[in-house]
Amino acid sequence: MGPQAPQRRIAMTDFSDSPESTDPEPDEGTAAAVATSEPEVGAPTDGDVPTDGEAAVDADVLLDEEEEHARPPVESPYDRPGRWYVVHTQSGYEKKVKQNLEARTSSMNMEGSIYEVVIPMEDVMEFKNGKKVVVQKKVFPGYLLVRCTLDDDSWYVIRNTPGITGFVGSGAKPSPLPRKDVESFLQVKPEGEEVQKRGKPRLEFEINETVRVKEGPFADFSGEIVEIN
Repeated sequence: MGPQAPQRRIAMTDFSDSPESTDPEPDEGTAAAVATSEPEVGAPTDGDVPTDGEAAVDADVLLDEEEEHARPPVESPYDRPGRWYVVHTQSGYEKKVKQNLEARTSSMNMEGSIYEVVIPMEDVMEFKNGKKVVVQKKVFPGYLLVRCTLDDDSWYVIRNTPGITGFVGSGAKPSPLPRKDVESFLQVKPEGEEVQKRGKPRLEFEINETVRVKEGPFADFSGEIVEIN
């Protein structure tokens, strides 16, 4: 007999005990893609993320609100004790008459009824030598504002002060100024805001001309022009 051919042995693996699996296992790249494709709970989406412009606007709004809360409220002179009245004085002597009334109030112990005497002033823009200049002018030359609790005693002290010729008001009883006039004459503005300067108006009136006031605290009051500022 000739030499026998070598026998081949085939190793067989038994898969009968292994669990069946029909889905292929994902590789690492696929698993990472799946994990990152779903947003985390609570994470902001594209629509929730503010743009740079929106963030700036929100910051400005917050700053404005903080400044508004931090800014102290403006005190109105109308809310102080007493009421404001207008008294007529000799034109050009307002400062002297103011001093007279303050001295008389102190000497007669009337500080509990006569609280404050004011010459209303305002900033007026004028042109001088070709340049804009701001000068202070009396709002009502020949008049003072007096804050007081008006009764017979305070009326007597004010009315009989040298240089004062009387109260302004319709009828025999003096009329107190309303809030809007008090705040306008005393130029109440929030802190940090500049009081608006007005230009000097051109008035077509003449000295010694008789005029009648149509509105405001001097409504229906007639007078003669003695000075044009």
